[in-house]
Amino acid sequence: MPFVLLYLVVEIVALVALGSAIGLGWTLLVLLAGSVLGLWLARREGVRAAQALAEAVSNRRVAHSELTDGLLVAAGGVLLFVPGLVTDLAGLLLVLPPTRALVRRRLVRAAERRSPGLRSARIRSQGPVVDGVVVDDVDERTGDRPSHDGRVSEGRVSEGRVIEGTVVPGPGER
Repeated sequence: MPFVLLYLVVEIVALVALGSAIGLGWTLLVLLAGSVLGLWLARREGVRAAQALAEAVSNRRVAHSELTDGLLVAAGGVLLFVPGLVTDLAGLLLVLPPTRALVRRRLVRAAERRSPGLRSARIRSQGPVVDGVVVDDVDERTGDRPSHDGRVSEGRVSEGRVIEGTVVPGPGER
């Protein structure tokens, strides 16, 4: 209940201050224009956030920034729907991409401070992770390194080492 009372007081003070500065008609026009512009921006940015989320999912990426953007756009839309000058301004700030990026970074950092596991998950999601066993190219019987040209029939080579694959002998090694 105290928050609702505080919200009402802040909104009334802001409206009275704006009304006394520019007049009642212009104040109503500012409120109407802010709501219309804000809802149009919220719809446009919401569609963009949904498309970015769908793209991240189809590319099998962790979509933490896309999800956060979508949530911030939704929160901005709710704030724009609530009547008032201060809530319209806050909603517009959440809908605009540059200010939304600032808010997103602060939210992510605050969440990572509360739960350090989120930071390591975010870091892991930013690059490719090789899931497999590194196979050293040392002959187990003799301990010698066979000379091959690094061709792999199945698998991958990383930093000169075969990862989950079979080395095909080079010319003259058969």
